[in-house]
Amino acid sequence: MKMQMRRKLTDFQRAVLRAVSKIPRGQVRTYAQIAKAIGKPKAVRAVGNALAKNPHPIRIPCHRVVRADGSAGNYSGPGGRKGKLKLLARDALSAERESGRGEIKKPESVENLLKTYK
Repeated sequence: MKMQMRRKLTDFQRAVLRAVSKIPRGQVRTYAQIAKAIGKPKAVRAVGNALAKNPHPIRIPCHRVVRADGSAGNYSGPGGRKGKLKLLARDALSAERESGRGEIKKPESVENLLKTYK
């Protein structure tokens, strides 16, 4: 399976997916932050395109990448944008449970996303 993924993805796409896989549960990053993290600060749109090619949208949590204004942006995984918001809400709850404190400091952008989910 690993070999198949390597043949289908460019080095840039793999770098994006590696960076995204490091985003902790309950947190988000912007497309610009990911671009900067991989050393390509002007490749913000290309980051979004790379995420659209994510072969494992749940295991590699591309749903944790949002727009600079905190809005969800697009999601090519199951359920589209609504699915992305559900996954972010689930991440926040899981992180809260793992903390054992019953409370977690969620990034403001996650809070804003959760408010838009109906």
